Amino acid sequence: MNGTWETWGGVVLAAIAALPPAGVAAWWLARRYGWRPALCDVGTVVGTAPWLWMILTPTGSGRSLNLVPLRDLAEQLTDDRVIEQFGGNLLVFAALGFLLPVRLPWFTRPYRILLAAAGASIAVESMQFALAIGRHSSIDDVLLNAIGAYLAGQLSRHWWIRHRGHGRRPLAGRNATPDQIRGAAELG
Repeated sequence: MNGTWETWGGVVLAAIAALPPAGVAAWWLARRYGWRPALCDVGTVVGTAPWLWMILTPTGSGRSLNLVPLRDLAEQLTDDRVIEQFGGNLLVFAALGFLLPVRLPWFTRPYRILLAAAGASIAVESMQFALAIGRHSSIDDVLLNAIGAYLAGQLSRHWWIRHRGHGRRPLAGRNATPDQIRGAAELG
């Protein structure tokens, strides 16, 4: 972790300082949409923004690109920053992977979490390359970002597994009548 705190300590402190305003934003959104959507929306932003800040911080000029899978990963295994590289890439979209299926039932299929994270990661890697900010754009980063989101999604599985419905049709609404509840039970 040679120089990690010196390089990224400001981002960490800014992320911590953002927690009180994020709490206020969640409270405000909860008044309109409920606590679950509010916490998911704010948590996704707060959990992803610091990583994007780090990824898109210029380190010079120029660009490099690797489209050969696993080449950079093999090279990183011999680097003294292997834990930072692997760990950081796994955490970039972890908040997204953890909270997206909790927030939106469509994402309760694990491959959809993978696709969403891979798409977001491709967008970030493309921005790094297009902006020529001295960063290395790699397919391996996309793979690790997507795997991290998938694994985080599996950690939140107990909160979103009920969204799948298990073959039952949803009730007519929050204020379902006893007849609607009986009808739904007969269909299930």
